[in-house]
Amino acid sequence: MTELLVLLSVIAIGLALGRLTLFGISFGTSAILFVSLACGHFGYTIPTGIGTLGLALFVYCVGISAGPTFFRGLGSGGRIMASLGGLIVITGVGVTWCIAKLMHLPAELAGGLMAGAMTSTPALGAISESVADPTAVAVGFGVAYPIGIIAVVLFVQLAMKFLAGHDNDLPNVSPDPSSQGKLAIGRQAIEIANPGIVGRRPSEVAVFSDSPCQISRLRIDARWRPLPANYTFQIGNQLLLVGQADDIRRVTETLGKLCANDDTIVDADRERKTLVVTSPDIYGRTLKELSLRSRYGVTVVRIRRHEIEFVPSGQTRIEFGDTLTLVGEPEALSNIERVVGHRPRALNETDLMSLVGGIIAGILVGCASLDFAGISVSLGVAGGPLLVGLVLGHFRHIGPIRGSFPPAAQLLMTEGGLAFFLADAGINAGASVGPVLIEHGAQLAGAALAIVTIPLAVGFVMAKYWFKLTLLPSLGATCGGMTSTPGLAVLTGATESSQPVTSYVAAYPVALVVITIAAPLLVKTLTQTQ
Repeated sequence: MTELLVLLSVIAIGLALGRLTLFGISFGTSAILFVSLACGHFGYTIPTGIGTLGLALFVYCVGISAGPTFFRGLGSGGRIMASLGGLIVITGVGVTWCIAKLMHLPAELAGGLMAGAMTSTPALGAISESVADPTAVAVGFGVAYPIGIIAVVLFVQLAMKFLAGHDNDLPNVSPDPSSQGKLAIGRQAIEIANPGIVGRRPSEVAVFSDSPCQISRLRIDARWRPLPANYTFQIGNQLLLVGQADDIRRVTETLGKLCANDDTIVDADRERKTLVVTSPDIYGRTLKELSLRSRYGVTVVRIRRHEIEFVPSGQTRIEFGDTLTLVGEPEALSNIERVVGHRPRALNETDLMSLVGGIIAGILVGCASLDFAGISVSLGVAGGPLLVGLVLGHFRHIGPIRGSFPPAAQLLMTEGGLAFFLADAGINAGASVGPVLIEHGAQLAGAALAIVTIPLAVGFVMAKYWFKLTLLPSLGATCGGMTSTPGLAVLTGATESSQPVTSYVAAYPVALVVITIAAPLLVKTLTQTQ
């Protein structure tokens, strides 16, 4: 009973501390590790085996979440961002190898430093599960994790400050610390005043192809009605735009002028619907290619992907599992439901058998081993469930096993599994944290700083000067490659553009998978060559 109370107390205190924000930075669930390190140092214990169960649940749910975009990102328009994500991780692995050799660091400690510097808890789990003594892994992670978060945040802030003025394609940047982490999606009424677009459809105006902004409604008789399928611009029409402020301004400059929002009626209950994309007729194609408005009379005003919501442009490619917010007449919404996929309420039942079956399959896959050049390699409890989760997330079901869960249930399982794992890792490592820090001292902080800054610099330089991306996509992809959500939060808080988000969600899944697989391989090869 005492061990169970310690476990729950560690998680509760860690979550409370993780919610604290300092200069726009918070540790989130990872704060549990620091609390558990302290408790372990003073001799507290928790139930055995809870960490392994938490790790398997966490990485399986991560795979389910990343599956819909991981494989498609490798072969679609996001392959540049995906390549950057993989490049950043491989650079981090190479830097860690060199530092471990130069400083004669133990393999486990070096692996923990890399996982912390790259802010990757799945990598921490993969390494901890693959070594006999994970104590040094957790200590290295605990030292490097704060450095990894702060370094990425500072890098983004400095890049925005010194490079924004040199990027001609950069939209208005107005840093606002109070808005960090929020995508300020809003709506604005405008009036058509440009005679050059009269008689043309929205899809025939170039600004809608390039700008993440959508027309959701037309004012008819003091009421905002969904935009008709055959609508063409006419002078004096009042339209309701959905998007971020900067994108709305850019579109308004082409269409006409702003007009005051008023209290005209919007029937949101019957004229708006949220659907989850499951149909092969929809995913893998851009909104411009789908022509949903002209074909079905509906407008996609928002997309939710990887827990991030954004307004699409005509060039946005729909991915399997995207949650679309659609506006249209009730009959049109009813028709599109059969084409796009399912309403989320139809997916609200969690299939516990699929969850258990998927994790069992993942553990069995992780137990299989292969020999490469005399080195025995297995995916383990971290890599096996991750791989199975990716495959199930991509195909959505294999036989009776489903690869999808309700968003709330999936978030709870992901965060809960991570909390159990971090509590276990910290408790077990707490007793040794003092001796490890005394033995290696400031070396660890210097090594962590090198592991985070070099991949950051390499990824950004490649994005900006090799792939010729503009500043915001470059920084978004770099944050994705570093798996740094705090870095993205600072970036989105400093600009009203949605470019960083779309770049991040393309690079992040690839980086997440690559580092989870590469991290234990790095530790194993370091161990065999030391």
